[in-house]
Amino acid sequence: MTLFDSTQLSLEAAMSGSSMRQTLLSDNLANVNTPGYQRRDVDFHATLRAAEAAGAPLDAVAFQARTDPARTVRADGSGIDADQESAALAQNGLEYEALVQVAGARFGILKSAMGVGG
Repeated sequence: MTLFDSTQLSLEAAMSGSSMRQTLLSDNLANVNTPGYQRRDVDFHATLRAAEAAGAPLDAVAFQARTDPARTVRADGSGIDADQESAALAQNGLEYEALVQVAGARFGILKSAMGVGG
């Protein structure tokens, strides 16, 4: 018997993927003026959907950062658009916060059910 259900494991895996994405997006933005720098990102949503569809254990999901070498948005060969990266960073930050709030609420319910005070 496991203490956490598949929903909690999904939330934790999504938080891990979102955290990785936040790091990659921050790195992209930090390198906006680096000639030839190629944008890196992770599609953790698709990775989680594939793992769930395959019945793979969600606590063992491995997220892979990918680059798009064909993407060039500046004359110096950089694949970074600062506006797009900033928007993606903000959106991902909001999504991470929502995941944390839901996971926290679920922990609160579990603690309440066990009679543990907060």
